[in-house]
Amino acid sequence: MKAVIAVISDLSTDMRVQKHAMLLAESGWEVTLTGRETGNYPPLMLEGVKSARIRVPFRKGPGMYVFFNFFLFWRLLFRRFDLCIACDLDTLVPCYLVTKLSGRLLVYDSHEYFTGQQGLAERKIKHGIWKWTEKRILPRISYMMTVSDSIADLYRNQYGVSPVVIRNVALPVIHMKPRNRNELGASDEELLVVFQGSGINEGRGALELVEAMALLERIRLVIIGSGDIIVSLRSSANESGAGDRIMFLPRMPWDEMMRYTMCCDAGLSLDEDTCVNQRYSLPNKLFDYIAAGIPAVVSPLPEVAALIGKYGCGLVIREVTPEAIAEALEKLRDDRRLLLSLREKVSEARQVLNWEKEKAIEQEFFRSVTGVE
Repeated sequence: MKAVIAVISDLSTDMRVQKHAMLLAESGWEVTLTGRETGNYPPLMLEGVKSARIRVPFRKGPGMYVFFNFFLFWRLLFRRFDLCIACDLDTLVPCYLVTKLSGRLLVYDSHEYFTGQQGLAERKIKHGIWKWTEKRILPRISYMMTVSDSIADLYRNQYGVSPVVIRNVALPVIHMKPRNRNELGASDEELLVVFQGSGINEGRGALELVEAMALLERIRLVIIGSGDIIVSLRSSANESGAGDRIMFLPRMPWDEMMRYTMCCDAGLSLDEDTCVNQRYSLPNKLFDYIAAGIPAVVSPLPEVAALIGKYGCGLVIREVTPEAIAEALEKLRDDRRLLLSLREKVSEARQVLNWEKEKAIEQEFFRSVTGVE
């Protein structure tokens, strides 16, 4: 049995598609991951998984989407496979058309509430095209996955589909050796916190976090990732006077990023309620922090706050402002008993929120789709 997984992102940093691929490979499938060539990342090395990258003449914008989908359609059309997994709306059209023409199985994995992304509703033509695509195809989808209960409910209410929720829980990290916090310039007396993100853009709380650092002492921050506002963040950090306590690291493979995360005292997830997609999201970084064994300081989004409240493994700030962020970080810095208690709660949460348990849900889903044990 052969499976193809299509995603428009780079394969090296998308842990969700990598987990799909590893799960199917462990079940005896021959798996090919197909993504976009960005030129920034090394070849993907997953046992039993092949990878293919599509090179397109544009790095972003409408041209990138059009060319990628065009090339993906023809690549799928002449490839032998039994199952296709389309990751997000920007790969769904070619996957849907080819599987309809060939009678093969299609699973749609919506990594987010795509048409509810920040800024998309204001771009009326672009939003209209994606929404039209969604309305035309989703009611015809038999098998679907998504990342949170709230997003599943949105799709269920709009299109009558029944998505299975597979959360972005992290892989085990017990075998990984944490980086030394001294590499990040942090002493034992300082609180070391991390902010991750492959899309560090406006509305993610990063600007407010940098402003909060100017209000604090004996706290160091490492920002790992990429995004539209990284340059302005660096500038703000230098102008704030806290630049010597803020370290910027580039986007990197997940396992390397986790080694940095594991040496920190706490992680931050500060997405703001700027759009429907962010309101109901369950960010990857939240589960990365739990896997790394560190508590999280989070914004009061419903899914995120509910998870932190259920397991007691972090602090929920009242609003995403520099003052509220600084207050939470000061609390962790000054109350080491609280920090230790939260770490114990994280250890308990990790017994439930781990890939082995989430993997069983996904395995059962694929068995129901394919009939293959």
